Amino acid sequence: AAAAALALLPLGKMQSPESLLDIAARRVAEKWPFQRVEERFERIPEPVQRRIVYWSFPR
Repeated sequence: AAAAALALLPLGKMQSPESLLDIAARRVAEKWPFQRVEERFERIPEPVQRRIVYWSFPR
């Protein structure tokens, strides 16, 4: 199955798996408004906040 998926990619183009930070931030952004996250958790590291904001607002 993995070989079949790789065959669909253009030659020389490999995709990296999503980081755990991006996966978690996307799930949080899908479920809760960013304001609620800020109110609920006392300390959120800046990189985590940035990724949640990135996934919270449509591009």
